[in-house]
Amino acid sequence: MLKAVILIGGPQKGTRFRPLSFEVPKPLFPVAGVPMLQHHIEACAKVPNMKEILLMGFYQPNEELNRFLLNAQQEFKISIRYLQEYAALGTGGGIYHFRDQIVSGSPEAFFVMNADVCSAFPLEEMLSFQKEHGEPNSFVILGTTANRKQSMNYGCIVENEETNEVLHYVEKPSTFVSDIINCGIYLFSPDIFQHIGGVFQKNQEEMLLYSFDGEESTNGWHRAEAIRLEQDVFTALAGQGKLYVYKTLGFWSQIKSAGSAIYASRLYLNQYHKTHPERLATNKKGGPKISGNVYIHPTANIDPTATLGPNVSIGTGVTISAGVRVRESIVLHGANLQDHCCVLNSIVGWDSTVGKWARVEGTPSDPNPNDPLAKMDSETLFREGKLTPSITILGCNVTIPSEVIILNSIVLPHKDLNRSFKNQIIL
Repeated sequence: MLKAVILIGGPQKGTRFRPLSFEVPKPLFPVAGVPMLQHHIEACAKVPNMKEILLMGFYQPNEELNRFLLNAQQEFKISIRYLQEYAALGTGGGIYHFRDQIVSGSPEAFFVMNADVCSAFPLEEMLSFQKEHGEPNSFVILGTTANRKQSMNYGCIVENEETNEVLHYVEKPSTFVSDIINCGIYLFSPDIFQHIGGVFQKNQEEMLLYSFDGEESTNGWHRAEAIRLEQDVFTALAGQGKLYVYKTLGFWSQIKSAGSAIYASRLYLNQYHKTHPERLATNKKGGPKISGNVYIHPTANIDPTATLGPNVSIGTGVTISAGVRVRESIVLHGANLQDHCCVLNSIVGWDSTVGKWARVEGTPSDPNPNDPLAKMDSETLFREGKLTPSITILGCNVTIPSEVIILNSIVLPHKDLNRSFKNQIIL
């Protein structure tokens, strides 16, 4: 029997995703037409003997999350539950806090995965790899190869090339350590809790020392339970014959910012050819022109003279009028794109309107296409005092009037613009 844990974080963790995370929890943001989390759940549900999926984070339970859980349970015929942390406990602290829930029913192993990664999720391959490498109670990190410079932005893994044992693990090193990076997807046996428990005990002892020194120990329990798998557990486990790395050749990317959501959408749309061909739009008589990979929700209303793609995702109830051009973009629920407007490298928010002949355009923040090992850069919002050129984001209920141009800008929700903007955050 197997289980899976998906770490979904909490509201203060989605800051780079604003203004989109104002309207929906980041893990439920649609990527390639379905909530980000659904890609993880679909992958887990395909694994034989998978009995339960646990979502873990510190979002307050809300109607949107509850509805998603209910729909996912019905669709995938598997138990899916949300366990709310009382505070941000880190990647290790959350699973340790809820360890009784995870080991209930005596699973032989369980997956742990971060919600903000996009991947082909080679979970069955990781299971086979675990059986072939090390003892039955060994642990597996999914790894991939990055270029030398970008590897330092991730957890770096030095492996024994013959056995794939992790010999050394460093989280975001200041100098080059290895080009094998941590993908944030793990396979553990319940033995992992002994190792996390050791860190918890050490943290408790340190808290006691501080309190004896006369320092305040407010939130001491929380500080003892806040444990990071990467820095606190993997670093100590490396070189002990317990931790192994399975290197995937499949696609992988982080989804930290809105720009990376468009790139992730492209990766998933491309994968749909194998996994969900029914989700990809095709050119049909009386329908819009489809160029490349495009997802269109069945409730969208699209004029046959519109041209969509490549890498376009159209949400529920969207209206796209005559002559509209959309490329490399995500158009969310209820948006209205009026005659002959153009949307490129942008996210159009819920219930927003782009007027006739208007142009909404951003700058793609994709990895270097000439470097097969390149990953998404973790871009900052500002560089040298200026807004970093990136995709354009329209928050929900934004109105762009006819013939207005919006370039490389972020428009916060509920704005009615009356002129063009370039490289600005419009509050």
